[in-house]
Amino acid sequence: MPPTGPRRSRRTARRAGRNVPQSIAVGVALIAVLLASLYVERAAFVGLAAVAVLVAVWEIAGALRTRGVRVPVLPLGTGSVAMLVTAYTAGAGPLLGVLLVTCAAVLVWRAVDGPEGFVADATAGVFTAAYVPLLASFALLLLREHDGPDRIVAFILAVVGSDVGGFVTGVLWGRHPMVPRISPRKSWEGFAGSLVLGTGVGAAVVPWLLDGPAWGGALLGLAAVVTATAGDLAESLIKRDLGVKDMGSVLPGHGGVMDRLDSLLPTAPVAYLVLSHVLSR
Repeated sequence: MPPTGPRRSRRTARRAGRNVPQSIAVGVALIAVLLASLYVERAAFVGLAAVAVLVAVWEIAGALRTRGVRVPVLPLGTGSVAMLVTAYTAGAGPLLGVLLVTCAAVLVWRAVDGPEGFVADATAGVFTAAYVPLLASFALLLLREHDGPDRIVAFILAVVGSDVGGFVTGVLWGRHPMVPRISPRKSWEGFAGSLVLGTGVGAAVVPWLLDGPAWGGALLGLAAVVTATAGDLAESLIKRDLGVKDMGSVLPGHGGVMDRLDSLLPTAPVAYLVLSHVLSR
């Protein structure tokens, strides 16, 4: 007989792994700030993205320091902001140039400190540049379009649909772990929930917000499910390797900023490609 009442509530709370009411409250506040920045003044969203990326870079650098890896934070942070601003003001081509300059600056900055640990530190710095600011810059490429705010909302809603579908289904019915050595709470049942809700949300929001085809929205949702799940697992793998539970603690109920960006970052370039194709037909 399945557990009911307090026993079921405790089991559900353990599976959730977080303070759900607190997590929802913080999530709603973040969404309100996000929407205000998008639809009141686009430049404010660029600033918001820059702050989020800088905090995420700082969190990753802090986590790496626990294993003796020193990421050159100053050139990396400066390059991160430059990448985001360049993506919004100049587009994809110049963005690639700024990425290359940032990586070169990271290598030179670290080389000044001598050869000991250079390979690990420089590699981590270049990896962080590609992982956080470069992927985040694709959201700014979306923002450049005439309907940029709507494209960003559609992309984020598809990811949220995937995350919520996976979370709720996994908590209630999750029995079979996908990759137990990396993320014990992520189940195949949760992945099925992500597929249903993520694809459904995508199919709904693209016609609603962008006057695009429902099949294009479903494609966006399906892509978001795959990339969001992969991004979540990738960050879990990094945290397990570094021996940390969360990347940070600035967002009550969520962990760090990087813990909220893990599914958004790898989805941003895919959303940019999918929406560019679907909405150009």
